[in-house]
Amino acid sequence: MTDKVHIGARAVGSGESVFIIAEAGSNHNRKWEQAKHLIEAAAEAKADAVKFQLYAAGDLYPPGTPIYEVLKATELPVEWIPELADYAGKCGLIFFATPFSRAAVDCLAAIDTPVYKWASSETVNLALLKYAAARRKPVLLSTGMCDLADVHEAIEVIRSEGNDDIILLQCTSVYPADPRQVHLRAMDTLRWAFHLPVGFSDHTMSLVIPAAAVARGACVIEKHITIDRRLEGPDHIYALEPREFRSMVEGIRATEEALGSAVKTMLAEEALYARRMSLRAVRDIEAGEVINPGDIMVERPADGIRPRFRDAVIGRQTRKAIAEGEAITWDSIAV
Repeated sequence: MTDKVHIGARAVGSGESVFIIAEAGSNHNRKWEQAKHLIEAAAEAKADAVKFQLYAAGDLYPPGTPIYEVLKATELPVEWIPELADYAGKCGLIFFATPFSRAAVDCLAAIDTPVYKWASSETVNLALLKYAAARRKPVLLSTGMCDLADVHEAIEVIRSEGNDDIILLQCTSVYPADPRQVHLRAMDTLRWAFHLPVGFSDHTMSLVIPAAAVARGACVIEKHITIDRRLEGPDHIYALEPREFRSMVEGIRATEEALGSAVKTMLAEEALYARRMSLRAVRDIEAGEVINPGDIMVERPADGIRPRFRDAVIGRQTRKAIAEGEAITWDSIAV
């Protein structure tokens, strides 16, 4: 089972901090300064990476169709790629993009992109996926609009190129998505079926659902970011503005901390205030004395030996003096 993938120097997967991607997408509106502002906003929000989309409208829809005109107006100029990657690096972010053609793959390969993000719409474009997988870089595979057979085929194509560095992203390709369409439990199915790390590409407007996905085991969170939702363009309306994105990141990091350990025990901080009891000395007991039943009382707080061990303490010698009312601890008696 693959449980960890390296994106550049960053380990992603089991035991690692969640990898948070600010999806700039097409929200640059073909404006250089706006593209830079998106990178800056992602960095200020404490994302780990910023991602754009690299497509030519004619590769996706025929000229003359309404959607062609929309996409044409939001194409990312390929000549920007090296400078954007450099600027993102200076801002402390990993830079990459979603390719939609061989030319786009080649463009990203030229800057040695550390990972390929695969759009849900292209998961069944197996020839292009094979071409990208041959670059032997990790693949973040979105699974919107897919069933398990589609996902299986895509994984096999990637592996056929000797590439096993795959992270599957649960995704709902509805913009924006309703919480009822998210199906976070599908991450469990993907993990169980393919024994690969899983993450979540979110298209809801929620700041809470990404944190819920992390609690469910997501090692990657991808979310659209915009400078202003009122801007013209197809992706702005379901993207988070910078302050919202930062709040989402904070919620994810708090969730990571809250997940903590699987070991169930009383914390030291709890013991100071817990409504629990411990064994305490009824009188001053000198070092070397044998503890008798009448020497012990059970009182709060729980900063000493638990009452359940009373019989184990009786008859032991003390290793040091214990004052009246003081907690009896394991290091104060001979074991």
